[in-house]
Amino acid sequence: MDRGRESRWEKDAMTVEIVFALLAAAVLAGAVFAVAVALTLVLGLSGPASEGVRTGGVPAGAAVGVAHLVRVLRRFDAERRKGH
Repeated sequence: MDRGRESRWEKDAMTVEIVFALLAAAVLAGAVFAVAVALTLVLGLSGPASEGVRTGGVPAGAAVGVAHLVRVLRRFDAERRKGH
């Protein structure tokens, strides 16, 4: 009898989902930062303006990445609780 514990398949599915969420969040955060760097190049910014845009790209990328990570894991948990 299972007694409410996860099966090996369920544990493997959780591991895969966590790794997917982490990788997707990292790629998304990198993409947001790359857009900030591209803006400095396209707009021809230099000096403090360029540094400000790039510095702002770091927390923006981190925030987008964390938000994506949380969204993916919450969606997975909701599906798991439904029994899918």
